[in-house]
Amino acid sequence: MSLRKLATTGMVWTFAEQFGNQIVGFVISVILARILLPEQFGLIGMIAVFVAIGNALLNSGLNKSLIRGKDLESDDFSSVFYFNVFASVLVYLLMYVAAPFISKFFGQPILINIVRLYCLTFIISGFSTVQSARFTKNMNFKIQTLITIPSAIIGGVTGITLALLGYGVWSLVWSSLVTSLMNAVQLWLYSSWYPTSGFNLEKFKKHFHYGYKLTISELLDRIFQNAFLIAIGKYFSAAQVGFYTRAETMNQLPVKNLSRALDKVTFPLFVKIENEEKHLKSAYKRIMCTVVFVVTPVMISLGILAEPIFRFLFTEKWLPAVPYFQVLCVTGILYPLHSYNLSVINVKGRSDLFLKLEVAKKILILLVLVVTLPFGIMALLYGQVFISILAFFINSHYSGRFLNYPAIKQLLDITPILILAAFCGVILFMVDDYFKNLGMNDFFRIFLGVMAIVSSYLLTARLFKFDSLFEIKKLITNR
Repeated sequence: MSLRKLATTGMVWTFAEQFGNQIVGFVISVILARILLPEQFGLIGMIAVFVAIGNALLNSGLNKSLIRGKDLESDDFSSVFYFNVFASVLVYLLMYVAAPFISKFFGQPILINIVRLYCLTFIISGFSTVQSARFTKNMNFKIQTLITIPSAIIGGVTGITLALLGYGVWSLVWSSLVTSLMNAVQLWLYSSWYPTSGFNLEKFKKHFHYGYKLTISELLDRIFQNAFLIAIGKYFSAAQVGFYTRAETMNQLPVKNLSRALDKVTFPLFVKIENEEKHLKSAYKRIMCTVVFVVTPVMISLGILAEPIFRFLFTEKWLPAVPYFQVLCVTGILYPLHSYNLSVINVKGRSDLFLKLEVAKKILILLVLVVTLPFGIMALLYGQVFISILAFFINSHYSGRFLNYPAIKQLLDITPILILAAFCGVILFMVDDYFKNLGMNDFFRIFLGVMAIVSSYLLTARLFKFDSLFEIKKLITNR
């Protein structure tokens, strides 16, 4: 199979996995949000940073080293597997001991038991991350799709059932646990690999040397990504944490999941052409522009239609999350640019540079957090927008050197897309305002608004012959 064919097939199945999984998760989340209270989601949001830390330690550098590595033997996979199992147990024990301190920090006694139960997902994941890495390395995304979607459905149904029975926040905890367990079991069932070799210290050192910098970078990223959530959880109510996490979840649905789906395909794809500078730059440019072409109108539409969307999906009790979400939509547009610039640095094997960049950005986050916290949650959110803009220039400065594709050139390439999306956003705003003044219900406001921006966006893109539109057509028709 040609590299283009392999990449196209991989993208199709990865999108099916990512968006199928997210559609299932989103539907389940909507149902749970209508049953449970914002403060119950807020309790889970308070421990999000600790869950993110555990996942960063288990799912980052060493597995990326396996995906990137060439001519690997059984010892390579077995050594990483044994380390992952050991690390997962160790991380869980640390969280078990830390649970009372986490509870005291947020002033929520129930968090002790929540942390100790929820974090069992670390051990479950520790037994299956190598299997997942092998599927990704071989670009076998079909199997992963057939694993993750049923797992999400079973876990979600478990959570909904428990919520209807009155288990409150525990329905969210058990939903996550069941999903992780089903995912791990199926990875083992579908995988043809088992740890048949012992722990090889030399093999481990090779992967550790590359992977530990990425792990530290990912760890810092997860901690500081959740720094605002920690601050909100500490200084504001559990309900406000719930509103913030709902806004962040809605923001992640179209943006981070699209980028993660593509990153899953593009990282092994970029690795295959890392020494072909011209091809790597061309592939990077096409993927970046295509993702921005899709993401930008989606985020603008969601921001404009946020009020009827939140009211229709989650009921009136979630409307305080709307302004949070609208600000986060701005950061969502830039997220793909961050993702692919950093991916280039990883592909080039510069995990040391990756780590330095992450440290620099985390210092920036800390400074912005300190400055904005006294002015309330909205100031914190505007601080995130500022960080996102500045981080783009930091990331692209170095990746641009590797590709001979600097930040200014990247911005010039996506500027027509941003102008087109903004123009169609103005059309959507006027259409929605008209229907709102007519007293139209939320469903029809959303439906007609989406039709207005989709039709105007596609027609204008076709009229001006946007390359990204034709790239999407090729992807869909597989030609």
